[in-house]
Amino acid sequence: MDFPSLLRAVFALALTLGLIGLAAVALRKYGPDAIARMQGPKKDRRMRIVETLVLDPTRRVVILDCDGQERLVLLGEGRVLADLPKARS
Repeated sequence: MDFPSLLRAVFALALTLGLIGLAAVALRKYGPDAIARMQGPKKDRRMRIVETLVLDPTRRVVILDCDGQERLVLLGEGRVLADLPKARS
């Protein structure tokens, strides 16, 4: 392998790593929601997650808002453990 082809390989590697780094910076800046923003305006959603709280590695509590009604859901081990109406304070 002569010196010019070695130099060309090093520059190609540097260019490739630079493009990967540039893509990583762009993804951090625009975030994972960038694709959703490019798809246009969102439709009105009937359901949304208001808040979530991790209790332990296998369980979490989620407050869901569906058609104006909030529900408290306990999730764990890949299934719904409890579904209760959220008490208004």
